[in-house]
Amino acid sequence: MTTRLTAAPRPTDLVLLSTRQMAEADRITIAAGTPGIVLMERAGAAVADIASSRMSAGAAVAVLCGPGNNGGDGFIVARILRERGLEVRVVLLGKAEASLVGDAALAFGSWAAPLLPLEKLGETPADLFIDALFGAGLARPLSGQAAEAVALMNASGRPIIAVDVPSGLSGDAGLAEGPVVKASETVTFFRLKPGHLLQPGRALCGPVTIADIGIPAGALDAIGASAFRNHIALWSDSWPRHAADTHKFRRGAVAVVAGGIAGVGAPRLSARAALRIGAGLATILCEPEALAAHAARGPDALMQRAAADPAALTAFLEDRRIAAAMAGPALGVDPRAADKVRALVASDRPIVLDADALTIIANQPGGASAALSQRGAASVITPHEGEFQRLFGAEPSIAGEVSKLERARKAAALSGCVIVYKGADTVVASPDGRAAINTTGSPALATAGSGDVLAGLVCGLLAQGMPAFEAACAAVWLHGHAGERLGMGLIADDLPEAIPALLREFSLA
Repeated sequence: MTTRLTAAPRPTDLVLLSTRQMAEADRITIAAGTPGIVLMERAGAAVADIASSRMSAGAAVAVLCGPGNNGGDGFIVARILRERGLEVRVVLLGKAEASLVGDAALAFGSWAAPLLPLEKLGETPADLFIDALFGAGLARPLSGQAAEAVALMNASGRPIIAVDVPSGLSGDAGLAEGPVVKASETVTFFRLKPGHLLQPGRALCGPVTIADIGIPAGALDAIGASAFRNHIALWSDSWPRHAADTHKFRRGAVAVVAGGIAGVGAPRLSARAALRIGAGLATILCEPEALAAHAARGPDALMQRAAADPAALTAFLEDRRIAAAMAGPALGVDPRAADKVRALVASDRPIVLDADALTIIANQPGGASAALSQRGAASVITPHEGEFQRLFGAEPSIAGEVSKLERARKAAALSGCVIVYKGADTVVASPDGRAAINTTGSPALATAGSGDVLAGLVCGLLAQGMPAFEAACAAVWLHGHAGERLGMGLIADDLPEAIPALLREFSLA
């Protein structure tokens, strides 16, 4: 998904608003003296501008309007496009003219032209459809005439511009329980909603334009939103910067807990990623029988050391120069591996748990919440969907939650961890309620070892003193960009090597 902004975003531009919060922003603006119909006129004009830029003079446009304020936007779009010389036809869903109220009724009055019955729309040429049937707050599956209208638009082969969100899509969860418009692009207002970024909503929206309709940015202060689109502007102020007199331990030393000889590659990917993101030292703590195999992988910058049991791990972490530690990639789930994970959790260092470590934690009495919630240091866990369900799927407050964003937030609050809930729409959530939805990435990242690299990036940033939420957001964003730049054909070994160029490009080096 491409989000069109007029300038480099500020953190406040990255705020995501739920449908309830967006309604509150409207209410605040109207209470401050801007009539609702003025906001509607501005919204309709923004959509009309986009539509006009896509069509030549005399083109035919079909505007499908619903009975609420989304339909009111559509009537204004239709009027403006007709005034600009386009051939415009309007369909009002059902026989709802008498049911239109408030600003939607005023907008309908400004159209002042005949309506086209839905059953005639398929017989009428249209170069472009405007979907103004239902907005982001729809809480039921589309049926009847609404479902027919969606099917007609989707089957037309013509471009569709959705107003606010594609009809049938939840603005909060990015899900559709029934028929949904597959938009060519979407125009929304003031701020994005989670449903614009969460899958499948992101794919259904197409490129999204955020239109300024005069809602003041100060409304965000009253709303108290804490969800964001992940972007460098969200975390760059927390990025670690090193003075000229720094040294390797001041830059941060990382410990990567590894397993036996069968799993040498994965922890090395994590350790190398930690170095590439800026950590000064990375040491792999492996089973004694694997030490020669690790050493044979050199010469390289990675240190390796045998750690036969939890006591050896604990002793290593007593060195105060070790700034962060991680475990999981190719660790194994045998009792000795479980003992090491427990030792890591019992330490006072920032930690990252991934892969096998998550399986171990999920199998502990009380699960992740009991194992991690009392830690005194930062914890980051990086589950994919299956791991997330093993960790938190039985939690009553999470089991029935349909929104990935809200599942992540609740899991973070229960466990006391920063959650990196991986996928094409990775969500990063903090125990304090902040959350970010990531939009960088590529299908090329769906390759063995990619997640091991991501965990190492997070750990490398923690070791440099970056706060856990910001470190996770930064690692996810850069990992996604690396996948985009390398493209199909990449293997996980390529990802750490792509990081330095990205750091230079985004002035993070």
